[in-house]
Amino acid sequence: MTLVGAAAVLAAYGYTRRVRRTRTRTTPAAPGSPGPLTAADELADLDERSRAALVETDTRRHGARGELALARTSLDPAAVEPLAEAVRAAEAELTAAFRIRQRYDEGVPGEDAARRHALAGVIGRCQEAARRLDAEAAALRELWDAADTPGGGALPVAEARFRELAARTATAQATLTDLHERYAPTASTFATGYVELAKDRLVSATTSLNQSHQEADSGRPEEAAGHLRAAEDAVAQAGVFIDGVDRLAAHLDETARLIPATLTGAEAALAELRTPLLREGETYSQLLHADAVLASVRRELTSGHPYDPADALRRIVRALFPPTGSRSGVLTAAATLVARGSTAAAREFVVTHGGTVDVTARTRLVEAEHLLMTDPVRADELACKALELAERDARLHGAVL
Repeated sequence: MTLVGAAAVLAAYGYTRRVRRTRTRTTPAAPGSPGPLTAADELADLDERSRAALVETDTRRHGARGELALARTSLDPAAVEPLAEAVRAAEAELTAAFRIRQRYDEGVPGEDAARRHALAGVIGRCQEAARRLDAEAAALRELWDAADTPGGGALPVAEARFRELAARTATAQATLTDLHERYAPTASTFATGYVELAKDRLVSATTSLNQSHQEADSGRPEEAAGHLRAAEDAVAQAGVFIDGVDRLAAHLDETARLIPATLTGAEAALAELRTPLLREGETYSQLLHADAVLASVRRELTSGHPYDPADALRRIVRALFPPTGSRSGVLTAAATLVARGSTAAAREFVVTHGGTVDVTARTRLVEAEHLLMTDPVRADELACKALELAERDARLHGAVL
């Protein structure tokens, strides 16, 4: 793991020297050799390397989270906490890098020199995050090696987590079946394949765990550790899928409970705006649209047919927040709940599809998480876009649900 961070640093150093040579060259380039890098070439190169750095570091960040989750179940909490702090510090660096990337995608800064500087900053922050993750991974392995458990510390923990998730798959399938019966198909479409995907990951984990045992029995600890890490990753991803089913069920139930109060709050907010001054032009048109949305949601609730509570709540929020600017308690709670659901769904997809998800989806997701408490409507829009882009990326790589 440490070699990854070192390679990134060396690559950056080599790039800097190459750029410096082309800028300071005083003799003509040999016939057929590439000429000096243009400003556009430098920007394109930095753009490509920053995108790759963000994807790789974000994928590693998720892996570190999974390793820590397993460690907390068995190792001394006091010993694990400094490692958790290292991961949090790496996440802070990575979040800052993603936010720079988000501004870059929005065209800020505008000048090429400043844009090159911004991309260099993204790469630098990714390198710092990678350095911290390298240190955390090495320290965690030392803790596992020192753990006084039969067969080594990490292997029994991974096997126990494997057995727990295997036992929960049947319950998760029953939960999904129940959701399909109680709500419209759109309410749980994205999670339909979660249980099967969890089973696939657990099958992969079984293979890796058996190989880890075999290598350990043959006196090849490094090979055994490699298979164990693969098993841990597979188990962690299976856990995301199974936990995702439970999260979705809880989210849909909570949104369904909140809809009546949100409708009441929305109607009260609209009543405050029904003045002769506002019965004109665009604002009046927006109010009519909001009225139509509320009426549509009420019909769904009273129709006796299954409906999608998350979609219904989202429609109320999006109809009311832009035209009214309302920040009443129930509308704010509804907007935040909707955004939490969409960001969680997007995060689950990114975590479980690894390197198949490109940088744009990840960037939009990080920005959504950043805006969750201050601008939940915008956060929901970004999270929905992130999930759409992530699913597209996965399809392009043949990794579809």
